[in-house]
This record gives sequence, structure tokens and C-alpha cells, in this order.
Amino acid sequence: MTDFSIVDEVLAARSAVRVGAEPDASGPVLPVVDPATGVAFTEVVTGGAAEATGALAAATAALPTWAATPVPQRAAALRAIADDVEALATRPEWAALITRETGKRLAESTAELGLTVTYFRVMADLVERQEEQRLTVVPQHEHRVAARPVGVAAVLTPWNFPVSIPARKIAPALAAGCPVLFKPSELTPVSSLVLAAVCERHLPVGVLGTVLGTPADVVDPWLSDPAVRAVSFTGSTRVGRLVAAQAAPRFLRTVLELGGCAPFVVLPDADPQAAAATLVVAKYRNNGQSCIAANQILVAREVAAEFTEAFVAATRALTVGDPRDPGTDLGPLAPAGDPARMAELVAEAVGKGARAVTPNAPTPTVGHYATPTVLLDAPVDSLAMTSEIFGPVAPVHVYDDLDAALALHHATGYGLAGYVCGTDLDAAHAVAGRLRAGIVGVNTGTPNTPWIPFGGLGDSGLGYEGGRPGLEAFQTFLSVASRPAGA
Repeated sequence: MTDFSIVDEVLAARSAVRVGAEPDASGPVLPVVDPATGVAFTEVVTGGAAEATGALAAATAALPTWAATPVPQRAAALRAIADDVEALATRPEWAALITRETGKRLAESTAELGLTVTYFRVMADLVERQEEQRLTVVPQHEHRVAARPVGVAAVLTPWNFPVSIPARKIAPALAAGCPVLFKPSELTPVSSLVLAAVCERHLPVGVLGTVLGTPADVVDPWLSDPAVRAVSFTGSTRVGRLVAAQAAPRFLRTVLELGGCAPFVVLPDADPQAAAATLVVAKYRNNGQSCIAANQILVAREVAAEFTEAFVAATRALTVGDPRDPGTDLGPLAPAGDPARMAELVAEAVGKGARAVTPNAPTPTVGHYATPTVLLDAPVDSLAMTSEIFGPVAPVHVYDDLDAALALHHATGYGLAGYVCGTDLDAAHAVAGRLRAGIVGVNTGTPNTPWIPFGGLGDSGLGYEGGRPGLEAFQTFLSVASRPAGA
């Protein structure tokens, strides 16, 4: 039976370290800030090198047994975790905690828990469907191909989705038979620690070890140890390069889901009203704090006037405020410095000739709030058009030539996500195929699902999460060829 006091227990423990089922930490105290107020509402005691080493030792010891655990038992553990998360999602405590740490609306926090449930169930299904292959493609030979766990996996996650992104990595690693070393974000540690506590109930000791601390104290010991054979990281391109550099000398299996500058391409035949509604979701979901958020808005001149009018009207109507209020459309940004960063992006674009449009209602002055802003006639060399925004600023560029517009997209170097709106689906899919992206939404602002692979190209990283490739990221494959004796 699900214990609904688990959120309170994690908050009371005040420890950002969980190795086995015993929380313990001895490092510096880290305040956890509510971005709606800018004030810390709790604090956690972080770990250091000793805790990281202890978690590593426990994971190394757990590897042989967990790797040998039959697939049906591993799948059952994942489904039990999913059941607990689902039960907890019916109550307000965990979703409210996510909102308090991240600033996202309560409805979005609840949806994140639902997505978390799906990741665990999907990976349980996928690993059970995975069978040893037996091939007879060479005369008198049989080839058997079987999946094996790659080894202990390090999982390093960001603050914007503190439960579902860890689930996207932890679930396939556990399904594959890999013990997991988990480092959550310093901005949103408690929501992630609740997930760790739920997982621990259904896993042997050492199969999941969670430590929050500085990268030097936690990540460096993990990535330098021979027992760790995989690392999965979601975060900025800058930090992703550092992780890749640490992983390269030992040829670790590496999944890097990094920054993005997603194009939102509105074709000449698009329904302007529908495209504007799609952009509202693709741009403002999660307060714009999503790696797949629409970034470069590229609109065909044929529909630009009606589309822009509709999107500007939708932006002007947004209510920015307390994310716990059901009437709020956009909450605060999690990092304290991000509102100033948004203002700098707007000022730089306006200085180059853009026109800024903002909501009718004022933006709160207390907390980490940023004013959602549409940048009309955004200069193609402005930072808003060429770099990852990660917030509620929407630069709009009207194009006459689709090839030139797509060249702006390719010039960024990013390749994570993209969007295309048009009524001719064949034409829209053809444009989607020209984007450098791991995932594209055609007439939808929510293209991702745990059932399909998701990953980046170029400066957006490498490797895949979700779907069968997400499971295989934590597996190796043993191929054995045999022939009858004496044949």
C-alpha cells in the first residue's frame, strides 16, 4: 500500500543523499528556494566525495545480482514504482512540491507525474518484449544475439523536469539491469529525492544511490571509476561538453540531451489561428523552460499578419502569477537570474530593431517572474534568434523564401526539436525532414512520448532516450555464432 507521507518524510530528513534506504549526508547545507517568492522554504544537507564513493561501492556490489535478476522481476519492480507514483499523483503533496521548486503550474506538475508513470511502465513493457534473436543467415551456423546490461550507470539531471527526466533515464537503466548513480539538480532536489525514495521501496539496496553535491565531489569520482560504464546527462551544451570530455578517456556509453533552438515553421498554407494556438503550447509550456520549446518562429509572409495578430493576442491575454493559482498561465522561472537574462535578450533584440509586445496585465515584482514578450521583426542576428532562450520570449521572423528561413535554423548548430504547421501534411512532413532535429511536431506543440526515441544532433548532443533506443542505451549485445561439432 502506498504511504502518502513520503513527501513529508523526505522533507523532514533534509538529506540530499540516499544510499540504499538510509538517507545520510554530511556536506554543506543547500537552501531550496520557492521562485514564486524568491525565499527558501527548506534546506537540504548535501553530500561529498565520501557519500559519492559509498554510493558507487553499493552500486558496484549490487551489479551482479541486479544484472542476473530475471527480466520479469525487474519489470515487476518498475511497474510497482509506477503504481506508487500514480497513487501519489492523486494527492496534492508531490505536485505542490514540484511547483514550489520549479515555478511550473500545478496542472503541469501533475502532468509530469503522469509522464513519470508512463516511463516506468513503457520500459517494463519494452524489456519484456525484448527477446534473444536466433538467426540462420550463414549455412550450418546459428547466430544468437542477446542483450546484456552495460554496467553501473551515472544519471545527471536538470531542474526543469525534476521527476520525469530522471524517470526517463532511471527506468531504462533499471530495466536493462544496470544499478544507477543519480545526481539531481541543486535547484530542485527535493522533488527528485521523493522519486528516489519511491524507487528504493521496490529495489534491492545499492541498485539506486542518490547523491547531491558539487560535480567535483560527486560526478568526478563516478566518471573516473572503472565500474561506471554509462553516463546519461540532460542540461546545457556547455556542461554537456564537460561531461563528454570526462567520459571520453574511458569510452563510456554516453547519452547527452543538451540545449536547443527549435524552429517553429509556419508554412504558407497553414491555418493561422491553429498555428498560433500550437505555438502558445510549444513556446509557453513549462514557462518556456523546456529544451524543446519553440525558439525561432519562422512565418511565411502569406499568413504572417493573421498568425501574428492571433499569437500576439494570446500572449497579451496571458496571466503571469502564482503557479498555485488555477487562473495563472505562466509562473516564475526557477533560476533567480533568468528574469534578468530574459530582459537582456529583449533589450538586445529591440536595440537591433525588433518591436516588443507584452501582456496587458503587469508582471509580479516579487519572485523570479519574467514578462512574456513577443519580438516582432526579430533581427536574424539577435541572440533571441540564434541561441537557446529557455524562457517566455518569442522572436518572430517573417520569411519570403523557405530555403533562407531554414538556413537560419541550420546556422544555430543546434538540432534537438522543431515544429512545422501546414494543412498539406505531405508538404509539412517534407519540411520536417529538412530540419536538423531529433523530434519534430507537425501541427502539434507536444511531440514527445515515452514510446518513441528522442535525442539531439550537433550542439544538442548525442544518443537517445525513450522507446527501444532508450532502453538499448544501457545495454550491450553479445553475438554468439555456433555450428554443429564436426560440421
